[in-house]
Amino acid sequence: MTESADVRELIIVGSGPAGLTAAVYAARANLAPLVIEGEPSSTSDQPGGQLMLTTEVENFPGFPEGIMGPELMLRFREQALRFGADIRTEKVIRVDLAASPFGVWVGNPEADEPTYRARALIISTGAQSLMLGLPDEGRLIGHGVSTCATCDGFFFRDHEIAVVGGGDSAIEEATFLTKFASKVTLIVRRDQLRASKIMQERAFANPKIEIRWNSVIREIVGDTKLEHIEIEDVLTGEASTLQVTGLFVAIGHKPNTDLVKGQLDLEDNGYLVTGRWGGAATTNVEGVFACGDVQDHVYRQAITAAGSGCQAAIDAERWLEAQH
Repeated sequence: MTESADVRELIIVGSGPAGLTAAVYAARANLAPLVIEGEPSSTSDQPGGQLMLTTEVENFPGFPEGIMGPELMLRFREQALRFGADIRTEKVIRVDLAASPFGVWVGNPEADEPTYRARALIISTGAQSLMLGLPDEGRLIGHGVSTCATCDGFFFRDHEIAVVGGGDSAIEEATFLTKFASKVTLIVRRDQLRASKIMQERAFANPKIEIRWNSVIREIVGDTKLEHIEIEDVLTGEASTLQVTGLFVAIGHKPNTDLVKGQLDLEDNGYLVTGRWGGAATTNVEGVFACGDVQDHVYRQAITAAGSGCQAAIDAERWLEAQH
């Protein structure tokens, strides 16, 4: 690499709660961070993260009346800008983490020279909820369709709802939702659950959970909100209608780590490994940090992502200070 690239003290890749919180802290530390927020057409690094696909957020501290997800992320963004963060609507397509300053490419991944170089780098590219791929699924997200029981369960008090999935996450979501819903139907493709033994026992013992075995969802129906779902028995082909006002998709998450595969250590489930040396956000490469859902497969909340963004910025600041 030559010295002609735009060299920054700190570059943050991603602009969800983690990335923008990191930007606020880094900007206040006079690091003049560059935030590359992604592009609206991209599914893997949507600017603002998953909250841009959420309607009302009621569990983020400081907003007792709740706040719309996109508005909350706009406030995050404005706060970062206020303190001097440089936010650019671009998509990072390649990084070189061999040594600091690290190479960051936008535009042409085959270009010899990176677009930017970063003395320190924070990866906050988030994760995606795996979806069913049905026509109206995306349109009804936040209008009866959800991927987060902790976020949205409260809205379904005394409703009949459904959860699709057969693993630990699905059982955990279904069990949690029984605190609010009058009935939870668990839709399972096979004739058995993939979940751990203890999670299965919880589902079987819960009187509010009914399991529909060997079933798949063929259609999600609703105009402005979910009205019902159409189910098919995979063995008999028999179709049926399930009258539910809520559908929680719990078939897994995929961390957005393609950018750094082969350069940063990953967990067996694909999430970035952090905390290897000297700080909560550190990775196996000194000077490269990670925060938010790209390294968190346990909590996956806006508030925990924001907290990890704070940790990443402080870790990066201290590392840069030690280098200088």
